Amino acid sequence: MAKLHPLFGGEVTNVDLSKPIDQAGIDAIQAALDQYAVLIFHGPKLTEEDQIALAERFGPLEGQNGVLATNVAARVSRKLVDISNLDEKDDVLGTQDRRRMFALGNQLWHTDSSFKKTPAKYSLLHAHKVTPEGGETQFVDTRAAYDALPDKIKARIDTLQAEHSIFVSRGKLGFTEFSDEERRANPPVHRSLVRVHPGSGRKALYLASHASHIVGQPVPDGRMLIHELMEHATQPQFVHTHKWAPGDLVIWDNRCTLHRGRPYDEVNHRRDMRRATVSDLDPAVQDQRAA
Repeated sequence: MAKLHPLFGGEVTNVDLSKPIDQAGIDAIQAALDQYAVLIFHGPKLTEEDQIALAERFGPLEGQNGVLATNVAARVSRKLVDISNLDEKDDVLGTQDRRRMFALGNQLWHTDSSFKKTPAKYSLLHAHKVTPEGGETQFVDTRAAYDALPDKIKARIDTLQAEHSIFVSRGKLGFTEFSDEERRANPPVHRSLVRVHPGSGRKALYLASHASHIVGQPVPDGRMLIHELMEHATQPQFVHTHKWAPGDLVIWDNRCTLHRGRPYDEVNHRRDMRRATVSDLDPAVQDQRAA
């Protein structure tokens, strides 16, 4: 295991994910994720079936992968999230395509599915086609970011909750064209601002561009606090940037990380990435308004 950043991230060598992995191997990957939060594997391209089968070794996959009700045929398996600039005919999306404008939100710092009643545990993103320039993914370990906070701030935030909504992150880009059906399917949820990461026992900030405000506080005050924490967590000393190659598969733990995609030439280059998302079934992190 080669460490990628002084604080987190590991590069795994001599592992071919296209071949069967025994339970001891899966346990070793999970233990490494508990320590490193982000793992990068290089290797051959996986079939969709192989990627899904690998992801399911870590738990059930999300049942609801899309937000937009497009009424068009899916380009990839319904068990995967299509992280590409391609349409159902494998053509590059037009600049005004609703799917493209929605996907621009992936360039904001976020935690996958923090806006869903059942959030995400792990994400497994696999590269089929990459761009010659741009399109990197950046990661932050929010345990390290929490550790670096002053004790006074830690005491202030430890019991707070934030409200998360996919429409908050997209609204920051001015994209608000959602149907009533899409809005009803994705109501806002409440999440603890600080959580204990189960595998390491360390406290982590639980942040995302989806976070709107702090529950029980005036909205402007809560938004300023979230803004300050996001700026703190994404300082350069906390960030690792991954430049993709075809066949790369990156697994990250959404319970203790932030990530974002970087811009690339979407008109002249094709980017084909597919994500499997493992659900976090811990009852303690379901929509906390239900408690």
